[in-house]
Amino acid sequence: MANELALKYGCNPNQKPSRIFMQDGSELPVTVLNGKPGYINFLDALNSWQLVKELKDATGLPAAASFKHVSPAGAAVYVPLSDTLKKIYFVDDLELSPLASAYAAARGADRMSSYGDWAALSDVCDKETALLLKREVSDGVIAPGYTDEALEILKQKRKGSYNVVQIDPNYVPAPVEHKDVFGVTFEQGRNELKIDESLLENLPTQNKTLTSEAKRDLIVSLITLKYTQSNSVCYVKNGQAIGVGAGQQSRVHCTRLAGNKADNWYLRQCPKVLNLPFKPGIRRADRDNTIDVYIGDEYMDVLADGQWEQFFTEKPEVFTREERRAWLDGLTGVALGSDAFFPFGDNIERAHKSGVEFIAQPGGSIRDDHVIETCDKYNIAMAFTGIRLFHH
Repeated sequence: MANELALKYGCNPNQKPSRIFMQDGSELPVTVLNGKPGYINFLDALNSWQLVKELKDATGLPAAASFKHVSPAGAAVYVPLSDTLKKIYFVDDLELSPLASAYAAARGADRMSSYGDWAALSDVCDKETALLLKREVSDGVIAPGYTDEALEILKQKRKGSYNVVQIDPNYVPAPVEHKDVFGVTFEQGRNELKIDESLLENLPTQNKTLTSEAKRDLIVSLITLKYTQSNSVCYVKNGQAIGVGAGQQSRVHCTRLAGNKADNWYLRQCPKVLNLPFKPGIRRADRDNTIDVYIGDEYMDVLADGQWEQFFTEKPEVFTREERRAWLDGLTGVALGSDAFFPFGDNIERAHKSGVEFIAQPGGSIRDDHVIETCDKYNIAMAFTGIRLFHH
């Protein structure tokens, strides 16, 4: 290890010089085992590592995250994948370890956003996870270690240039952090808030029942939000984020954005989508893009323009709005977290459309009564955590 690492450039090629270093002269907690990670790579790596480490500490389960531009496109703890999920994540032909399953779930929920991601793993990267990483379009990975076999597999990716970073799992940063903006130095205490089930004890709704799975999913949601650019909202089911809305100026736009992603995740599991007649040899990324068009209203334009022939052996039937809504009505048991309070009940109305039955949010709005009333309308159990999770 060293106390400084020179980088090619900063966020953009014109931003030079660029480096990461330790101000106190101590050694960096990261070692580059392969490739040449850049400025944004390291921002993703250090944020995503904190997320998966906290998920593992909070749940005891292997955890993984898929990061893009300093926010998670997906995050998950290990829960065995169904055959359907293995198929839509394109891993039904692979042997999956618990860690590989977690990464498949983290990357698979929003595959369009995860394209070209930075991966984070809570545990030592094994052969199964390395093989999964090797065949996906990804910029790099951070983990506390790599088996010899896994490292050799990853070194073959991208003609030997794939970024592989190892972090010291025992590294503890200073309690006060700094950031320079426009020549002005900002200082604050690190967000060391521990997220656990104690935050889910204040339930002002009529429904006060949180299953063990719901508590796990709400914790996954809150920890994910802790490292998502604000405003942010996160939908979770079966231990994985299925919709993340990040960096929106309006809370309800976060809820809609993340809800639409959650809807798409569930629509991809519909037999009508699973059985689309793709031509042989279509790349996974092209399938992802085509499926996203098919489950949206844009498919009518594709039919009209005759573009379907590029991807399908025969013309698929339209997936109508009514059919989509009927399928989405089967999505239940979803947990939703918000990094700040919901100011209006419209957020709850939107969340309900995506199967949300459990919510965790800080509370504290002058309209909390309306938000609670809307939850009661749909028998949603909502916890007031009393804590805000802004991240910038």
